[in-house]
Amino acid sequence: MAATNTLMSCGIATAFPSVLSSSKSKFATATPLPSFGANVGHRVSMSADWMPGQPRPPYLDGSAPGDFGFDPLRLGEVPENLERYKESELIHCRWAMLAVPGILVPEALGYGNWVKAQEWAAVPGGQATYLGNPVPWGTLPTILVIEFLAIAFVEHQRSMEKDTEKKKYPGGAFDPLGYSKDPKKFEEYKVKEIKNGKELKSLFIYIYI
Repeated sequence: MAATNTLMSCGIATAFPSVLSSSKSKFATATPLPSFGANVGHRVSMSADWMPGQPRPPYLDGSAPGDFGFDPLRLGEVPENLERYKESELIHCRWAMLAVPGILVPEALGYGNWVKAQEWAAVPGGQATYLGNPVPWGTLPTILVIEFLAIAFVEHQRSMEKDTEKKKYPGGAFDPLGYSKDPKKFEEYKVKEIKNGKELKSLFIYIYI
């Protein structure tokens, strides 16, 4: 009621009376407005859907970070597939957050662009460089072998972990700044990570095009 009075004083309720008066308005009934001055530190929680008015799939209950019920192809109906998709999406987000700065920073520093960066691989005996410096063991066959062995080892170690949460958030040496020590903050960081990752995946597609 206090929020309605505030909007009334601003003229919003006069201009859009149906938004506040309609009992069918999901926004008016489901979205609590923050009470400024009462408790500044209090976080406002609200549930949002990727498209208002569309039913949320029953298998997307909002418990996963960044889950807004978006699955128009219903790929996550099978529980085993859903967990695998969550894990794959998170890893792809992390790769995108590494790839986009890796593309933009060298180009901003004047060390060429990422399209021409791999042209050395098409030259027999070509030597890889990074930021203008030759890469040790920088021939194409050697780099492919190193990458294959390194990624195969990491993926094997990750597949041996049976805890689905630790598989996605291993902690320890992978959390040197201790972000996971505060459970409440850690949940916020999970959401921020997945949101930033999705944005950078879209940005990578834009760069590629």
